[in-house]
Amino acid sequence: MMQKTAAVRYFSKGGHTKAVAEAIAGALGIEAKPIAEPLEEHVDILFLGASVYWGGLSKEVKDYIKGLDRNMMNTVAVFSTSGMAERAFPQMSKLIAEAGIGVESVDFYCRGQFMGMNKGRPNGDDLKAAAEYAKNMTQELA
Repeated sequence: MMQKTAAVRYFSKGGHTKAVAEAIAGALGIEAKPIAEPLEEHVDILFLGASVYWGGLSKEVKDYIKGLDRNMMNTVAVFSTSGMAERAFPQMSKLIAEAGIGVESVDFYCRGQFMGMNKGRPNGDDLKAAAEYAKNMTQELA
């Protein structure tokens, strides 16, 4: 049995998605890196995080997904944060699939603090849930 190889990339303006990325990476014993840093080697699963800003993904995230090399990963697991109820998964998974890359059907989402809403989020429980998500997504390959 082999453990899945993984990488974590994220785009974060307010630090919420970065905090979740670091929790995911920490659970896997790897480093979370911003999307400005390309993948250096093939991985089984790329954890890709972003936030929804004013109802959509940022141009940086869209451009990153469009530029992904599908030969560098087997699949992408999406995680996201937002101050409102919308998650980035529908938009991100559509773009990832259009790039010819497999997308995990299970995503991770947590609220982030925004204009007085969701104070203190992501919190310790959110980050613990993100770590569990990472562990579940990378369970051993048979």
